[in-house]
Amino acid sequence: MVTELIGWAAAAILVATIGRQVYTQWQTGSTAGVSKWLFVGQVSASTGFVVYSWLLGDGVFIATNAVMLATAVLGQCIYLRNCRKGRRRPAPRR
Repeated sequence: MVTELIGWAAAAILVATIGRQVYTQWQTGSTAGVSKWLFVGQVSASTGFVVYSWLLGDGVFIATNAVMLATAVLGQCIYLRNCRKGRRRPAPRR
């Protein structure tokens, strides 16, 4: 039970971190400071981890990596939209 709680807590932190990046990118309409390879790498890694987690039968990692995969795809879509709009103004500092 404690082991799974640690896993879920770590998963929540990871998803919140990438989620915040995607939200900031969406909100500002900017690609400043974001590598075009960030989300490509995240999609690739998350896809591999979903398969790996499924093979291990680990529900925490299956759920976490599936959400990370969805977030990375969304982030890539927002990144591409922002690039097409030509908005390359710096993101506000927080």
